[in-house]
This record gives sequence, structure tokens and C-alpha cells, in this order.
Amino acid sequence: MIVLSDRPSVESKAYRITQLTITSEYTIMIKLSKASKMPCRSWSLEALVTCPASLEPTTGELVDACKGCYATTGNYRFPNVKAPRAHNKEDWKRDNWVADMVAELDNDRYFRWFDSGDMYDIRLARKMLAVMEQTPHCNHWLPTRMHKFSKFNDIINIMSRLSNVVVRLSSDSVLGDTIDTELPTSTIIPTLEYADSSMFVCYAYEREGKCGTCRACWSKEVKTTAYVAHGVSMAKVIRLIDLKEVA
Repeated sequence: MIVLSDRPSVESKAYRITQLTITSEYTIMIKLSKASKMPCRSWSLEALVTCPASLEPTTGELVDACKGCYATTGNYRFPNVKAPRAHNKEDWKRDNWVADMVAELDNDRYFRWFDSGDMYDIRLARKMLAVMEQTPHCNHWLPTRMHKFSKFNDIINIMSRLSNVVVRLSSDSVLGDTIDTELPTSTIIPTLEYADSSMFVCYAYEREGKCGTCRACWSKEVKTTAYVAHGVSMAKVIRLIDLKEVA
């Protein structure tokens, strides 16, 4: 007999891990995080090591938006935060992973893929699509840079055609540059002055980093979401860009 149960396994100020336990001859773990600002849970991976599109193809250096990645600082450095993300990198390869994810999302109305990491493997992307298709009651938001690799474009387009899915392509810019595409996008801006009329500015920074009742990132109607830069690392990245431009 297989018994499913939800129970919190790890908690911190920044996130909560949900453990899906299957009681039989072995235990399977679906580990979802809950960032303090987010209104929903997320399935995440380790930052940068699962983000091949974070690198400039010619130089191998990190793109500007990833140089100040929030998921490499703060609570994300703690072992109890890193461990479930490392676990997920192997766990998705299981044959039953899709079914377990679908069961776990039975009561979720909003879900975010990757508060850190990216869908670095096309096989993972296919499994994510299957989860999305089998959870039509749940609104999925997928931020990604994997559109840079042509083999991901077909599956990104299929995902985007689902009524419950928003794939939002992330710009590499920290100065408000956007991606020329029909799909929803996001970008980083240093200050509000960099936002133009086509952008929806995320005001979480005015609400202690919390989304509140806003669900713009999950809306197909929102073409471009602009996130105001925050954090010491991102401020340093922008300052260095400014110095280069002056020079």
C-alpha cells in the first residue's frame, strides 16, 4: 500500500521545503521551496550550475543580469537551502517524477518554476511540459533564458500555448533592454526612470520584497515585467557598467 502525506521538513525565514513521502519499500522526495516574498511554491535547482544560458557564448563570462544573481547570496548559501536544489537535479530523472509532481500540485493554484536555476536539460523540459499539461487548474510561471538554445524553442512554444502557462523570457540586461519576441519577457532596471510605457514595473521592492496580491508574472497580458535592481551584488554590477560607459 502506498500512502501519500505532506509534511514540512525544513523551514527558514526565506523558504519552506515540502516533502512528499511515499511509504512503501522506499521514500521519494518532491522538494518544493516557498520564498518569503512569493504567493506560491516553487521547484528549483542550484543557481548558475544549471544555468548554461547565463554565460556569454564568446567569452564564457556571466551575463550582466546573472553577475548579481540573488540566488548566490544570502540564505541561498546555507547548506539546508542548497541541499534540496542539489537533490532536485537528480530527482527529476526518476520515471515517476511527473506523476509525483502532478499529485503534489493538486491543490496549488499558482506555481513558479525556478526561483533559482533553469531547465538546463531538454529531457527536464519535456517532463515539465507534461506536469503543466496534467495540472490545468494550476497557473504556471516559468522564467527562463533557455530560449537562447534552438533545441528548446519548440517546447517553449508548446508550453506558451497552454492557457495555464506563462513562459517569460529573461533579458540579460540590467539597464532595461528587452528581448524582441512575441512571448512575455522580463528585464532588470536600475531605477524607475529606466522603465518605459510598455513595461509593468514590479513594485515588490516597495512591499518588503513581497508580491502581495499581484500576479502580473503569471499574466499573458503583461508583455514585459521590469524588476527594479536590488541587493548589494546587483548594485555593484550596475556601478561597474556605469564606470565602463564613462570611461
